[in-house]
Amino acid sequence: MAARMDFSPPFAIIEGGYTNDNVPDMDNEKLDNEKQVTLGKPPRHLSIMQHCVSSGRLIAEANLELDVGIVVHKSSSDEKTEFLPVLRSGSCAEIGPKQYMEDEHICIDDLIGHLETTTKVPSPGAFYGVFDGHGGTDAAIFIRENILKFIVEDSHFPICVEKAIKSAFLKADYAFADASSLDISSGTTALTALIFGRTLIIANAGDCRAVLGRRGRAIEMSKDHKPNCTSERLRIEKLGGVIYDGYLNGQLSVARALGDWHMKGPKGSACPLSAEPELQETDLSDEDEFLIMGCDGLWDVMSSQCAVTMARKELMLHNDPERCSRELVREALKRNTCDNLTVIVVCFSAEPPPRIEIPQSRVRRSISSEGLNLLKGVLDC
Repeated sequence: MAARMDFSPPFAIIEGGYTNDNVPDMDNEKLDNEKQVTLGKPPRHLSIMQHCVSSGRLIAEANLELDVGIVVHKSSSDEKTEFLPVLRSGSCAEIGPKQYMEDEHICIDDLIGHLETTTKVPSPGAFYGVFDGHGGTDAAIFIRENILKFIVEDSHFPICVEKAIKSAFLKADYAFADASSLDISSGTTALTALIFGRTLIIANAGDCRAVLGRRGRAIEMSKDHKPNCTSERLRIEKLGGVIYDGYLNGQLSVARALGDWHMKGPKGSACPLSAEPELQETDLSDEDEFLIMGCDGLWDVMSSQCAVTMARKELMLHNDPERCSRELVREALKRNTCDNLTVIVVCFSAEPPPRIEIPQSRVRRSISSEGLNLLKGVLDC
């Protein structure tokens, strides 16, 4: 059932960006999460709501366009300095209109401190993950608790991280199948982000999505694995699978997932439902401001560019990734999403995003800043 949330009325964005004066007292601000639970047997783990420290007021939709202001120009000596991210994150998870919460997520801003190992891991290091469960929570919880362990214990880690991640996804899937105390017919999508120094590696199996905010422009770092996607459809049909009304074998709305062993053959055999992730890697620069990771409950009702525009506006206002993730969740609820919601926002700098200056033109343009950034992204590709 839907969770009731007491939203404050919208308010206008204050020009001038982030200052200490316009940040509310984080300890005194609470979210009303009163809920009613219906009768019936819930999944093994019922998590009504997981959220970060504070909540912010909902931004009026008319104010979601990108601010226009002044960009601070860097000196030539600054440009020669190699960029290293300063990692901060915030997350929010909400049950939404569904009866049970089946999402899980993980945020580790200090990977070296978390691992407590002598393994040579580039610094800074961080790990994040979103796991959208279905058919119960067993698969999502198991993968959240074990996926990082399988990555760092792989023989390829940390020399060849890409191989370690791909191997870890499959090992985690097999380990879940061997967990006799769990419901191995439950399943989960998996989206992870591993940061080593300047290197960002996104791994995705399913329809969660990671989007990079690059000076106001949305850069998609993962592909949604829907059965109707051309490449996924060809792979599924080649392996003997069928798609009915957008569902793999008429049962599942994703083409890749971990778990769901009632739909898979013997371990190691080719299967229409794949647990193998697709990877995308990039070297972060000072143009890259933040990363948004979310389950399909967010992306079903919001475009990647819209989410980046809203997140940037929020960070310019209060510079708090926790509040930013909450506002994205609230906006998705306002747009009547039909699913659980989980959002992680990872910032790459201690400072808020700078205001962007768009040169004045004698020709009057009739395109919004959001539309302009979207057009630039298409042309760059």
